[in-house]
Amino acid sequence: MSSSSFSSSSSTSSSSLSSSSTTLQWLSLVGIIWLQSINGTNTNFPAYSSQLKELLSISQIQLNNLAFASDAGKLFGWFSGLASLYLPLWLVLIIGSTLGLIGYGVQYLFLTNHISNLSYWHVFLLTFLAGNSICWINTVCYVVTIRNFLSHSQVAVGITTSYQGLSAKVYTNVVDAFFSPQKNKARAFLLLNSVLPLAIGLIVAPILRQTKATSNSSSDYYIGFGVIFVITIATGIYAVVSILEFVSSKISSLGVLIGILVSLFLPLLVPISFKINQLVKSWHENREKLRVYHYTLEENYITNTNNDEVKESDEEEEKEVCVVREEIGVNLMVKRIDFWLYFFVYFFGATIGLVFLNNLGQIAESRGSSNTSSLVSLSSSFGFFGRLMPSLMDYFYFRGKSRVSRPACMVALMSPMSCAFFLLQNSTEISLYISTALIGVCTGAITSIAVSTTTELFGTKNFSVNHNVVVANIPIGSFIFGYSAAILYHKEGYNSNNINNHGKCMGMDCYANTFKIWSCFCLLGTFLALILYVRTRKFYSQR
Repeated sequence: MSSSSFSSSSSTSSSSLSSSSTTLQWLSLVGIIWLQSINGTNTNFPAYSSQLKELLSISQIQLNNLAFASDAGKLFGWFSGLASLYLPLWLVLIIGSTLGLIGYGVQYLFLTNHISNLSYWHVFLLTFLAGNSICWINTVCYVVTIRNFLSHSQVAVGITTSYQGLSAKVYTNVVDAFFSPQKNKARAFLLLNSVLPLAIGLIVAPILRQTKATSNSSSDYYIGFGVIFVITIATGIYAVVSILEFVSSKISSLGVLIGILVSLFLPLLVPISFKINQLVKSWHENREKLRVYHYTLEENYITNTNNDEVKESDEEEEKEVCVVREEIGVNLMVKRIDFWLYFFVYFFGATIGLVFLNNLGQIAESRGSSNTSSLVSLSSSFGFFGRLMPSLMDYFYFRGKSRVSRPACMVALMSPMSCAFFLLQNSTEISLYISTALIGVCTGAITSIAVSTTTELFGTKNFSVNHNVVVANIPIGSFIFGYSAAILYHKEGYNSNNINNHGKCMGMDCYANTFKIWSCFCLLGTFLALILYVRTRKFYSQR
């Protein structure tokens, strides 16, 4: 009788511990959602770049160099990957947030005349430092998500990264709500970029832990992710609808911001519901213990045997779902042909899209559009949906244990991007909005897919370093594509006499040739993605 009581109490205790870890597992996911929603500090650059250009009295090429500096921070993103292997993740998070505080904070102090004698190259280095801070926060988010949801990492990573696409929308709403004078826009964004990531980082650091909730059934994950998907999609729809003129004219900027903040708190319903379910189960188990006095050895044996079988089946399921092509480090990865195909697909796809979004302020200005904030919010909202799409596919596929071919998805996404750049040859306002939405969706989707592609092709063990090497293509592309766009901007402006007194090029010719070149590069990327699909088709066809 005592042995059976001990067995019953120990099983209850283990069940309670497992339930607690499950709650913490989902709570950490919510914390990562909050972090990612404010981590895209570089995505709001187009909203204030034109004003920054005037405040610093710099040329278009120098402004482009600042955009490059932000992306160039990713060249040293692998430092954060190494740090995550040897330092506590909460410390890695705080280091990244502090780098952002210094990078953006010093620029803010300079623009508000609290610091004098800051040269252009000082601003360049500070922007570089701020860009690197994003890598540190991203690394923490990816590592915690992948390790806490090992069997369903693609779904979890896709959901969390989608919220980074919402960053520009969040920052723009905060600026519109609390910093109304347009002349202070650059200062407002720099202040928020420096303070918000550190503040949120300090709040969520205690809950960003690695857990092992091995007792979760597939149905628990399916329900949990299902609820978060509904909340996430509703958040994205609200973000898009709030941009529309007939809605924004009726709701104040503060009202729109409150709606966004409420939507960011809604994912808390999932860990709260798991905690409530845990308490209810515990209550029922305690009641049952009062009524049960005896278990035979045979029954205990059967129960233990069944539990072992369940554990074995769970392990087999996890191994089946978590298949990777090979587990290699960066030294072997860079020797693989598939890596370089993948690298240049990203280079001619998502990176060009990011360069377009970085220059969105100047592109809109050159076409005579004054709604830069609306365009930035539009690209942010559609980028949000783009990042979410791959995880939706994974969500519906993982029950059947089928894998979605990532290169095939990239092929499907690169073609619309090429069409969007050709559409920008049209001078109408609607073509600008449609192209911006298309490029935002495709760029966001490829960025999200890339995280899963890196883990599936090169493994999870060295992911933090491997993926930072992959995204090193972003600063390279930012410099090449951005610098060439700036040169053509000035060339076309002087050739057609469209340069005004402030050194701004006005007219469709300013970016016409740039869009043609980018469109052709997207077609080249589509072809490379097709080759990668053929080379990896056998791996992705496995069940």
